[in-house]
Amino acid sequence: MNKRKLYTIDTISELHKISGLSQPEHPLISLVDYSLVNYQIDEPEINWIQDLYFIGLKRDLHGKMTYGQGKYDYDGGLVSFIAPRQLVGLDISRQEKKPSGYILAFHPDFLWNTDLAKKIHNYDFFGYKVNEALFLSEKEEQILIGIFQSIKQEYQSGIDQFTQNIIIAQIEVLLNYCERFYQRQFITRKKTNHQILDKLEIFLEDYFTSETIINNGLPSAQLIAEQLNISTNYLSSLLKSLTGQTTQQHIHGKLIEKAKEKLSTTELSVSEIAYELGFEHSQSFSKLFKAKTEVSPLEFRKSFN
Repeated sequence: MNKRKLYTIDTISELHKISGLSQPEHPLISLVDYSLVNYQIDEPEINWIQDLYFIGLKRDLHGKMTYGQGKYDYDGGLVSFIAPRQLVGLDISRQEKKPSGYILAFHPDFLWNTDLAKKIHNYDFFGYKVNEALFLSEKEEQILIGIFQSIKQEYQSGIDQFTQNIIIAQIEVLLNYCERFYQRQFITRKKTNHQILDKLEIFLEDYFTSETIINNGLPSAQLIAEQLNISTNYLSSLLKSLTGQTTQQHIHGKLIEKAKEKLSTTELSVSEIAYELGFEHSQSFSKLFKAKTEVSPLEFRKSFN
């Protein structure tokens, strides 16, 4: 079996070269018109690791795309976000229709010495799986395209001492709009998202009532996300949007619920309850219980009785 070739895309120039495009107009940032892309490879699938940020608004990309462990069949307009040093794959063998859209690509060095260099890690969607992409309304799509075009117009007008700050400000506006649109998506896709919450509750219920918690302790956000087949970032954003809680707060909430149940319906000691809930030391359990309820486990049991 032939091994698939793994490409590396470390610069904007390399991106243009592998995409069959002319040399970029700016060394660190480029808005690529996806309809002009013609990958310069013979393989039916292209796989690469990039040292660039990608914000892609794509339409009619009928090939299967992979990003990390996620896969998605693109058949409409959506926005995806890819952070540097990620493994990306694209099946380009079944392009029935010429895809369209844009890819805003920029090198991390473009963010150097700006506030966005620190803040960009706060945009959780750069850690979403590809199947958690952002679906846009026509109006939302036009807003993003307008910002894309403003960025391109700025770097085409000549590079001077203001260029970087102006484009950085435009990228921030773009990212903030995407954050807003994701919040809208969490609301408009309530059925799907509540199904995820239902699966989360079922998983936690099974986990807390089996010996798994005794053997492995409290479940991690990564374990839960894997069980739900979503990314940890998407799980965190979804819970914040629908419940106002972080993933850890949600786990702790389930823990306290089970602890109260055992304290009020059994004669188990606090140490025994702590052990059944995955704590090696009962003091750690008691400290967490009091932090969440403002009373100790024994005070709760006494007041309940």
